Order: sequence, then C-alpha cells, then structure tokens
Amino acid sequence: MIRIAHKPSGSSTALCLDASHRLLIHKTSNSNPSSVTTTIGSSASAIGRSLTRTASRPTTLRRYLSTNNCKQSLPLRNATSLTNGCNSASSLFGNSSRIYASTTLQQQRPFLQQRGFQSLAVAYQSRAVDELAEGVLGKDPLKRNSTAGPGTEEGGILSDGILQGRYNSNNSKKVMTLEEAMGEIKPLELSPELMLMKGKELTGAKVIDGKAIAKAIVKNVKNEIATFKAENPLFQPRLAIVQLGEKEDSNVYVAMKKKTCKQAGIEYTEHHMPDTTSLKDVLATIEKLNADPTLHGILVQLPLPPHIDAKVVTEAIDPIKDVDGFHTTNIGRLAKLSTMPDFVPCTPKGVLELIRSTGIEIEGKTAVVVGRSDVVGAPTFHLLNKSNATVTLCHDKTKNLAETVKTADILVVAAGKAELIKGEWLKKGAVVIDVGINAQPDLTKKSGVRLVGDVEFSKAQHVAGHITAVPGGVGPMTVAMLMENTLLSARRFWQAQHETGAALTKITPLHLELKTPVPSDIDIALGQQPKNIKQVAEEIGLGVDEFELYGKYKAKVDPDVLKRLEHRQNGRYVVVTGITPTPLGEGKSTTVVGLVQALGAHLDKIAFGCVRQPSQGPTFGIKGGAAGGGYSQIIPMDEFNLHLTGDIHAVTAANNLLAAAIDARMFHETSATDAMLFNRLCPKKKGQRRFAPVMLDRLYRLGIHKTTPEELTPEEISKFVRLDIDPATITWQRVMDTNDRFLRKIEVGRSPTEQGHERMTGFDIAVASEVMAVLALSADLKDMRQRLGRMVVASNRAGHPVTADDIGIGGALTVLMKDAIKPNLMQTLEGTPVFVHAGPFANIAHGNSSVIADRIALKLAGVEPGTDASQMGYVVTEAGFGADIGMEKFFDIKCRVSNLVPNAVVLVATVKALKMHGGGPDVVPGKPLPEVYLNENLSMLEAGCANLTKHIQNAKKFGVPVVVAINKFTSDTDAEMALIRKLAIEAGASDAVPCDNWAKGGLGAVDLGHAVVKACDKPQDFKYLYDVQDSIESKIETIAREMYGADGIDLSKEAQEKISTYTRQGFAGLPICMAKTHLSLSHDPTKKGVPTGFRLPIRDIRASVGAGFLYPLIGNMPTMPGLPTRPSFYDIDIDFDTGRVVGLF
Repeated sequence: MIRIAHKPSGSSTALCLDASHRLLIHKTSNSNPSSVTTTIGSSASAIGRSLTRTASRPTTLRRYLSTNNCKQSLPLRNATSLTNGCNSASSLFGNSSRIYASTTLQQQRPFLQQRGFQSLAVAYQSRAVDELAEGVLGKDPLKRNSTAGPGTEEGGILSDGILQGRYNSNNSKKVMTLEEAMGEIKPLELSPELMLMKGKELTGAKVIDGKAIAKAIVKNVKNEIATFKAENPLFQPRLAIVQLGEKEDSNVYVAMKKKTCKQAGIEYTEHHMPDTTSLKDVLATIEKLNADPTLHGILVQLPLPPHIDAKVVTEAIDPIKDVDGFHTTNIGRLAKLSTMPDFVPCTPKGVLELIRSTGIEIEGKTAVVVGRSDVVGAPTFHLLNKSNATVTLCHDKTKNLAETVKTADILVVAAGKAELIKGEWLKKGAVVIDVGINAQPDLTKKSGVRLVGDVEFSKAQHVAGHITAVPGGVGPMTVAMLMENTLLSARRFWQAQHETGAALTKITPLHLELKTPVPSDIDIALGQQPKNIKQVAEEIGLGVDEFELYGKYKAKVDPDVLKRLEHRQNGRYVVVTGITPTPLGEGKSTTVVGLVQALGAHLDKIAFGCVRQPSQGPTFGIKGGAAGGGYSQIIPMDEFNLHLTGDIHAVTAANNLLAAAIDARMFHETSATDAMLFNRLCPKKKGQRRFAPVMLDRLYRLGIHKTTPEELTPEEISKFVRLDIDPATITWQRVMDTNDRFLRKIEVGRSPTEQGHERMTGFDIAVASEVMAVLALSADLKDMRQRLGRMVVASNRAGHPVTADDIGIGGALTVLMKDAIKPNLMQTLEGTPVFVHAGPFANIAHGNSSVIADRIALKLAGVEPGTDASQMGYVVTEAGFGADIGMEKFFDIKCRVSNLVPNAVVLVATVKALKMHGGGPDVVPGKPLPEVYLNENLSMLEAGCANLTKHIQNAKKFGVPVVVAINKFTSDTDAEMALIRKLAIEAGASDAVPCDNWAKGGLGAVDLGHAVVKACDKPQDFKYLYDVQDSIESKIETIAREMYGADGIDLSKEAQEKISTYTRQGFAGLPICMAKTHLSLSHDPTKKGVPTGFRLPIRDIRASVGAGFLYPLIGNMPTMPGLPTRPSFYDIDIDFDTGRVVGLF
C-alpha cells in the first residue's frame, strides 16, 4: 500500500494506495465533527491535484466514493469531484471514517506484489500539503526510520491496523514533492522492511511473493519464445502431458499447467488415460512420446494409480525430455559436483530462484534442508551444495532438529508436516522457503480448512528476513520452472537440429570383413549381422509412430512423415543409370549400394539408397535379384529378393480383382435388363435406395447431376447401369509374380456356366501391372486412390474409355494397396539406410522406384532452412536399363510428376561391356568368356566408348552434371581405365572414376563419392526433353531423335488410330513412356554401339491413364518372362540346421 499522510491541527489525514489500486483517505480527529468535512475536503483536493500530475494521470478513471459505515457510494470523475463528493457526504462521516476511490498505478503494482509490500508510507506536513516532510521515513522515502515506533510522535499504529505516519508539527523541512517521490519508486530499490500486516508491526520478515516471481518468469518465457520465433518461425516448444484417472487434485494441477502453457506460448498435447490403464500401455505411450521429435518435454502427472509403479514410468522417459527432472540420469548428474543434469527438478529449481530473489549470496552460507524426498529435499540439497553453501540435510530421524535449524542462514522445509518448524527455532534474518502445504481444520473458513506450511508462519515472520507464504510461495514456481525447462529443451532440440543440419543422429556403420577371393553374394550377406531395423529407423530420425516393424530387419515407413518434415530443404538427389546393357552386366545396383556405403560409412555424409523391389520371377529364373553384389549389397538379401513385405502380392491381388470385375460386369450386363441391373446395383435397404460415393462420381462424369436413385429417368438409369464394354478393346490382363511363358496367351470363359463369354486374354508378370506403376508414381494415399480409380481398362462400344471407377472398384483397390504405399526400410552391408519400394517394369512402365520413397529420403537427408548447404545429405536412386530408357523416363516422367530436381547423374560402365559395344563377340551362356574381354584391347574399347559418349550427351541435354562410374574387374588395366576417363571427360562428364566396391564395399567407392559430392555442388539448369503439351506424335519423335539417334518414326495404322483415340479422349497431354528393347539404342537388339541411319517403327500405343503416361510399343515387348532350361531354383534350398536360405546367388 502506497501511503501519503497529512496531519492538520488536532487531526490526522492519510491518503493510501494499496496493492489493489484503491485510493484510501483516512481521517481521525479529536475536534468537533464540523471540522471533518473541511479537513477531508482540503486534503483530498490537494492530494488529488498532486496525483493528477503524477503516475496516476489521468485521474479521470472511474472512482467510487463509499463509507465503511454507511456503505454508500458516489461516482467521482476527477479530483474536484473527489472534494465535492467529500463535502456532499459530510453528514455521513463520523470522527473515524474512510473514503475509498478506485484508481490505477500499474507502474507500481508488479514490484509491490512481487516483493510482498502492503504499504509504503510517505509523510505529509500539515503546513504544506504539496510537500513531503521528514517523518518516520527520514530523508529517503524508500527507507524506514528504525527509531519510529508505536506511541511516538514520529510514528504509530492505528487501532484499525493501518500504519499512520506522524511527525512533529514544528518540523517544516521539505523533502520532496509527491511527484518526485513517485518517480523514485522503482523495482529493486524498495526496502524489504517496509511492510504492513493488520494489527502488527514487522521489523524484519519480507514475504517472498512466489506468484509474482513465477508470473514474471512465465512472461519472460513467452517473450523469449516470441523473440526466437520472430527469427525462426518454425520454432515451437511442445510439452506432452500424461495423466491417468480423474483425481480431482490431479485435474486441478493439470489444468493449471495447461493454462500456464498457454500463457507462456508453449503448445501441449494431452494423453489422458483411464486409471485402469496397464503399465504396459503407459510405457508404450511414453515410448511413442520419446520418439516424437516434435515434442520437447514429457510430464507425467503424479500420483499414479496404485498398480502403476511411478518409478518405472519416470525412468521410461528419455532424459533429454525429462523436463520434470525425475529421471535417475538427471538426479544422478545433479548429485555429482562435476556434472549437471539435462534438467533440474522443477520444485528445487524454483526454490533456488526464490532464494536468489532475496539478493542473498548463497556461497558460503549455512543452509539446512528439512526433508529428503527424491522430488524436493534431496535435489535441493544438491543444488545448494553446487552453489557452494554448507548444507545439512535433515529428516524425520534427525536429532536436535531445532538446534540444527537455528544455524541456518537459508532454510528450506519440505517435510510434509504442518507447522513442524517453530518461529523461535529460526536464526534472526534467515531466508525461509516453505515448500509444504497442509490442510488444517478451520470452521471459520467456507471450505472448513485452512492451508498452512511446514513452518509456523505467524511467529516465523517476526524472526525471518525473508519468508514464503503458503499458498502462493513455492507452488507457482514449480509450474514456472516447468515452462523454463520445456523452453530449454526446445532450444536444445533446435540447436542440435541446426548444428547437424538434419534431424538425424549419427548413423553407426557396420564393419566389413573383406575376404579374398570374394565369396558368393549369399555367403557375404549371411556373414554380416544386420542392425535391428528399429535402430536404423531411429538413426535416420523417425519417430516410433512413423514406422512399422516387419520382423527384425525390415520396416515400413508412414508417408505422413512428410508432413512433419515438409519445411525442410531437400537433400542432394542423384540418379544412377548405365550404358546400353549387355549380357556381361554393368552393375548399376551394385554401384548404387556402393556409393551409398561410401557416402554414409566412409565420408561421414547422410546417405540413402532408393531402389526398386525385384520381382520373384527373375529371382527363380535366370536374371537373379537386384540387391547389388559382392560387398555392396542390401541385406538381408534373401528377404529383399523374395516376399519382402508383400507389396508385390498386394499389387497382384488388386490387379486380379479388377480383372475379375471386368469379366463379371460384362457377364451380368448381357443377362439382365436395365431394371434388374439397377435393383442389384442400388438395392433397397430398409425401404430406401442410395448411391455409393463411387457411383455419384460416375453419374457426374455422365453429366447426370442427381444424388438419389429415385430421381433418375429410365434413360439415365440405362446410361448409369450399362458400361457396355467392347471385349476387343480390353487391355487389362491378369498378373502373377512367376515367370510362366504358357500364360502369355490364354482363353477365359470356357466353363459351361460362362458359355458365350469366351475371350482371349493373357497374364503379365506382376511388376508389369499398371497398379505397380501407379504405386511408384503416387504422391500419397489420396493420390493413389484417384490414380487407381481413373485407370482405363477398355473402351465401350461408343468408343469412350471405361475406368476402374466406372466399374466401382477404385476404393477396394486402394484398400488392398493401403499398406503397399508405405516404403520399405532396409540397410546395406555397412548399415547405411536404403528404401526399397515399388518395382515397375522398365519397358512398358518407367522403371524407377517410388516417388514417395525418394521424397521421404530427401527430407530425412535434407537440412533445416538457413542451414549451410554443405550439411545436406544424399539420396541415390536407380533408373532401370540404360540411360536412353530408364534415365529419360526418370527425368520426363518421374521428375515431372514429383517436381523433384536431380543434382547429378552417375553413368555406370564396364570395360567388358564397352568392348562388346566396340565390336566384341557375343557371349554364350555356359561357354568360357572370349579372351578379348580378359585382355587389354584399347582400340575395341575406344570404339565401344561411342556408346558411353552418346549416353553422356543424352544426360547433358537435361542440364544435369554427369559422373561416370567404371566398375572395375581384376582383368582391367590402368590404360583401359585412363582411356575411358579421357573419352568421358571429352564427352562432357564432370569426372570418370574407377570403382572397386564389389570387392571392397564402400571403401572401393570413396573416389566416386568425392566426385559425386563435387558434381552436386555444380550449378545446374534442369529441363525436360519435351513439352508435355506437344502432340503425341511430336513427343515420340523427339525422344527417338534425341535419345536414340533415329532419323524419325514410322507410325503403324493401329498407332495412328490410337493417337486419334487418345487425343479425342483427352489423354494427349500425358508424357511418353517408350517400350522398346533395352539391348540397343535402336529397336533392333542386335545393333550395339551407336546405330545410325534408322527409323523407329511404332507398332502400337497404349495408355496407362492411372499411372499417367502413354506407352508406344516398338517391336514385340514380352510382359511375361519364361523360365530357362536351368533356372536358378535348382540351387535354392534351406539349411535345416540354421534355417537360412542357401544357393540364392
């Protein structure tokens, strides 16, 4: 209470401003009542004018005049009305009356409340109301005169408990004006001894206002967050609050914490579970919260139900998120003098803040802590010890407690016993922090109880120098410290994220035991112990909810991780392709794996591989798998090459469900009337018909804008129920993931029950299904649903396309594919991460792994905005077949769909393959390799490098740097390596590097890794080969001329008709996916090197509308492989002793 006193002759008048901002004029008089009005009026008028000039201006705030006797009030508008109000109410005032008026002095309120002041007295002289006189405050109005006391002329205590400053009327010394005095009232300058308690005079204790200090801390947290967010908009501290049950006190505490979070600008998530929740489920929740990188703190509200071990739960919290500071790791670090915990427990931390607020120097002081709980007592002991106090820890077994307490300069009591510590036990001037809060019966209280601390406050306040109140002392500080700890954690997360440039932890490589000669692929793979895939997932920064385990070494990753990472810049994007393939092999998959191993395990880069899932057909046939080879493999390679997580099986199921639906729909339409079909498609249920959502979409495409079946006219019903599929136009075939040449052409409908519905069709290999291409190009689940629904399976007899959604099956296909859309996470032999997802054919489809996998990898390998680009990681993906096919489709289809921009191309070649393109003899399976491939032949090699040059030039047309990777064999010579490098650089490559990763793992591709890093730093001017809005014919011819070196194209009559049909149907704007042989740049697989003088024959054109491309057919493109005389399955078996696969490769 700020108080200004005036003492006229024979009376005493005081103006007081209390902490509630009430202006109090107090008047007592020994004279007759007639003098009261004038005295009050003149004092009020003068003081009112003074206030008008000072901190309360303007005084036109709403005021109220009332008397404590008559309870009457009058509105006062200004100082004059204050005087008039007093005069007009004079008949109501007795010799001892009060006048209250509301005003505001916001400048004074915070520090007064924070330091517990209830009054600040400033005396007035009777002869000059506008002057301050020297009274009980002495010359300094902010310091109390210790000589003043009760009953003296200089000071005293009125009967109603309001401190009244008096002084000798003969003393006329001027001190300062009221305005000057107000200007002196500043935070941290107030004397702690100036305090008023009703009916008592205090000579020492100052109440430490925990509420005010906590409020200031929370405000500071809010300001810090706002300041940091101004420069880093994505910064947002988040706290997870876990609560079990509905205990009333817990609900109150949680509500208080949530309220404070809002005040501080901290977001929170609630995890409220029934009190019957099992410990297992609680721990599962904690595990998820631990792994969520968007959460910075975890708070478990205690107490927990009796069947839950609180220690087990608190120990389950990751110490770096333990903002309560209860984890053993944090407590242990706190106990050691040489270490500090990640977080100091909130209540002890708040206790130290309260101690420091008094201005006391902790170092060297004697401190006593009463209570040794793990939550308060013990941690407070350690904090004081770390602050170099001499600390004694007392508890319920301590003898001579009073004597020990008497020694304390600083006393912290957390015993949980009401008024355990007596006032007379205290050392004079001690700082007393009372942590306890106990309910005591009190019939005078509405609640029937009053709250008291562990210290006898009524007596302790006369002895202590500083003391906390109960409640309102330590309690608010605990929550404030929780806010501070959460902010601290968020800042740490942010700093760590930006120091590394990524959300990843350090990837732990696996050591390779290299052997000479190099063992078989399967022996190498089985000889390496993979990391548990959970470890790999955590290392790359995935949360527990962002991946699903499929055994020990495989996991599926939720595409929703892209939402969390959408703000991050993408990492570097590298595509690996090759020269025109030969039977000798180039080793693209091996190069992908070796490069990722080199970058991630040897060059300390964040690196991901992204590859296709191989079909089981070639695995059991002749080609083998696609896990790489030698010491550059994806493991476990047997799981990689076989079922993996069942994605291809899902594709097979979806594809064949649609094939069955096509034949079934044609069957039913031929045997039913329109009415019969309508009743079956829209049956009455409980007397009502309704359209399925997919039916409404079909109606809309038909131009029928009606939503209820009863609204349709007979003509509209006929249009709706009849697809009228032309069997001759059906392009959809059944699939299976096995090489079976006898299913290439079959006849269906031969059963007597389907008589008259026979038709010729066939089987494709599963990875040739458009469903697989859709999977590879979908952006997310919703996009996949739309693509599956618009797949065109045939035309009707009117020439209009019939889609999967016309049949009504798009949603069902999506359900079958809902898990397949999640990329599969595996690892290389050296423990670096690899995404294995989708496996579309590289001829009739685009031959690249999924867009989703690449996007996830690029975000995980990326950096936070503003981070140095040198911190970026690398994503290495593979394009099928040679650069003329797979790379061109990667750029013109995959990059066009994904809007991703590649940073470099790695073009793989071998000496042997280049020699074959230079005129080397054919290779016959089962016969020895011709000597020319084993001996140096520079002229043949140089001739073959023309093929390499053409592919380099092709890649450069897209504006991307090219690095040539030369897979090295023991028979290759240094001269051959030098020749290839020379010719590659002359053709425009950034570099050409020999690679020995097949024999040495990542170590053998380190030079390639350096070259790729350097190439990715080069400027690029990425562009597509053609404008997608060009005509179909123009786009085909552009690819033929620019990529293959053809003189032009020749369209068959059937191809010309398809161009006309697709243009009419609105598909002319789709990109082109050329289906031609991979064994030559031309359409003739026997022509090696760089064929010239040819025109490309276009036999037919088909549409994969759902995938989003048209694919022209050049020559005969088999989509169902056959088995050779001696398939690979001869060697494949199980070792019954170990359960391992043997003979796979």
